Amino acid sequence: MRVLVVEDEPFMAEALQAGLRREAMAVDLAFDGESALERLACHDYDVVVLDRDLPGVHGDEVCRRLADQYRSVRVLMLTAASSLDDRVDGLRLGADDYLPKPFDFPELVARLHALHRRAGTPPPPVLECADLRLDPYRREVYRDGRYLRLTRKEFAVLHVLMAAQGGVVSAETLLEKAWDEHADPFTNAVRIAISALRRKLGEPALLHTMTGVGYYLAPAP
Repeated sequence: MRVLVVEDEPFMAEALQAGLRREAMAVDLAFDGESALERLACHDYDVVVLDRDLPGVHGDEVCRRLADQYRSVRVLMLTAASSLDDRVDGLRLGADDYLPKPFDFPELVARLHALHRRAGTPPPPVLECADLRLDPYRREVYRDGRYLRLTRKEFAVLHVLMAAQGGVVSAETLLEKAWDEHADPFTNAVRIAISALRRKLGEPALLHTMTGVGYYLAPAP
């Protein structure tokens, strides 16, 4: 899952980024409404965590533009105002969910996963390919009943591949979904992660390469 956190308090923004990265999410930051709109024009986000009270372009205006121009992107609005009228106003602007500050971090994570499930055709709760099973919410992977210890990035890459349900996923798409905006487009990070996953998944091979196109998961012939 790729997330944009729009929050004008740097300490809060960086704490959210660090916490969500520990949950195997790719997270970018924007500290005002204008930079948030710039990032939305350049990157394909699944969910935006949007502070309502932003300098410059107000969070309400960012939310309106998201609802008008980026309808596939889900919006979780954050604000210190927690009255019923405030919540109703936020939802009327186009937000998909509303979380008043202060909040518990596990609740934020749960809400982000719920919004991601609503962003398109939801994957099954547990993804499977042959004897490989991935639980995205417990962040656990098993092969033939054996627990696989993956890094956060390896888990994120495998999650994207399994969600494609056998479809070929390009290196560019993996870089977009599993890394953040600071990733070098010419990096070999995807190749390294794929190599590590192949080794950890073991035999018979499930992870395959379509030369010049990308990667896909399929049972061995």
